[in-house]
Amino acid sequence: IFDYARTYWDGSARRNALAELLDESGAPSFTLAERPEILDLLQIVWNKAYRRDFIEEHGFTFPVGYYEDAPWTFCTLITAGSIAVLDRVCLHYRQRRQGGNILRTTSRKHFDVFDQYERVFDYLDAHPELSRWRPHMFRKMIDHYLTVLDKPGRLPANAQAEFFHRAARDYRTRIPAGFVRPAGMAGGKYALLAKDAYPALAGLKVAGKVQRTVRKHATKRVKQAKKKAMDLRYQALLRQPLDENLAVYSAYWNRLPACNPLAVYEKAKELAPHVHGVWVVKQQLADSGAIPAGIDHVVLNSPRYWEVMARAKYLVNNVNFADGVVKREGQIHLQTHHGTPLKSMGTDQKRYPAAAKGMSFRKLLARADRWDFSLSSNQHTTEQWERVYPCNFESVDAGYPRNDVYYRASAQDVLDIRERLGIAPGKTAVLYAPTMRDYQVGYVPRLDLEKISRELGEDFVLLVRTHYFYDQDPGLQELQERGALIDVSGHPVVEELCLAADALVTDYSSIMFDYANLDRPIINYADDWDTYVRSRGVTFDLLSGKPGDTPGVIATTEDELIEAFRSGRWDDEKATGLRAAFRARFCQWDDGHAAERV
Repeated sequence: IFDYARTYWDGSARRNALAELLDESGAPSFTLAERPEILDLLQIVWNKAYRRDFIEEHGFTFPVGYYEDAPWTFCTLITAGSIAVLDRVCLHYRQRRQGGNILRTTSRKHFDVFDQYERVFDYLDAHPELSRWRPHMFRKMIDHYLTVLDKPGRLPANAQAEFFHRAARDYRTRIPAGFVRPAGMAGGKYALLAKDAYPALAGLKVAGKVQRTVRKHATKRVKQAKKKAMDLRYQALLRQPLDENLAVYSAYWNRLPACNPLAVYEKAKELAPHVHGVWVVKQQLADSGAIPAGIDHVVLNSPRYWEVMARAKYLVNNVNFADGVVKREGQIHLQTHHGTPLKSMGTDQKRYPAAAKGMSFRKLLARADRWDFSLSSNQHTTEQWERVYPCNFESVDAGYPRNDVYYRASAQDVLDIRERLGIAPGKTAVLYAPTMRDYQVGYVPRLDLEKISRELGEDFVLLVRTHYFYDQDPGLQELQERGALIDVSGHPVVEELCLAADALVTDYSSIMFDYANLDRPIINYADDWDTYVRSRGVTFDLLSGKPGDTPGVIATTEDELIEAFRSGRWDDEKATGLRAAFRARFCQWDDGHAAERV
């Protein structure tokens, strides 16, 4: 089973809403009994590949009709001895702007759904060994009948009662022994079908619609009133004088203080102590107590947030501030960014729908129009930012402040960090830090980390850091408990992890450009380079092997990666030469004083 995305006439696309059910992090194959939630995916034929001998052995044939996918899909799934999932969009389901879809057509042909579920239950009757799936198929059948009844415009008005009575007959005929109705409104509709009480269902639908409308409008009015009051206050604050000694900082969409903005904030406290810095954070972070002591902060969208956004002289972020923030005359916006762009960014993303994901490029450029200064760590980055963000900012070719620590940390600092992380003395620490994939949903391990740790041997220890877009991975926690690796995904300071590591294994993450400042080995594990290039786009060929493009050893399989360490290629003369050229190209302005220049 693979994924699909709906594509629309205006060029937008929307991935299957239940894509998380295609999580590949578990066993490579499984039975339906192990993951019955697979049945909740849309019952369609074309998001699956079937072994031909499986189809021939069981004699499956494709029926005719409006709802022909249901018997094929359900009967093949409950019969299959093994199922695998692929968390990748392999099919685009084109949506017409008007018409063209049977589900939007008012017709008695929707009665076909009864014939299709008769096929499903005939199959169950012929295969008593599959009887455990009868309650599941009953639930799917009734849910499908209720969907046809509930969706406006499917059934002619004079056919709705007839459809209901037919559905009620199937309910009473096919209900499995001991079946438990679902809770809530759905359960109420099940009960009415069981009693064949069509007038009650019609009344229930009207009452439910009225209740939903009242609740929706009441909630909407409260939200509108609050927003209007806040907007009026913000407009009034925009007319007050700027506070020349106030700076607002934010990082990674209002997460904890980090990255280039934090390095600028710390240096500003030293060089310009009269300028008070305030951080913008999310409500849950403010409530969690995770914000370091001594850091003044405001909660996003709170009254004080709008006050500091309206009156601060300086605004510093490594992403963009929200669309509602007004750029005042006299304010200075510094965009620090948070990496060197290997992947396509800005307006280049127009060519890569998987990366853009419905992004409004008009709004993107409006946000970038607020920048006064755009920070860069190398000439490549400057050229990219100026091209993909065609706005009137001034490039600051100063290096990345977050990298200053690599030039200032002492040997004792490194030893202290390693001890806090639990790295035993004498071990070679390898940091594995992959980036996210736009064409995948959720964290999908690309390496058998237990195997890699085992094959590297006792002299090595593997530190694993997943991308910050992903939630905590229980599989990594289990491997850590077994001593196979150290999960550092939750460590708040990535620069400390780089200082602790003797080598970096990554794929296409911008961490490689920062880590190069340490002049330590970099190994790129690039098992899906072609797919990444097609889905995201890149600014240069990382795998070319040319000095300046490739930072060291490239591995495209697990065996190649293991061999690189066993043979010593990961840190030989050739790798050292490539790393030197890479550093010269991408670390040209980093020297430990970037924050001062900024």
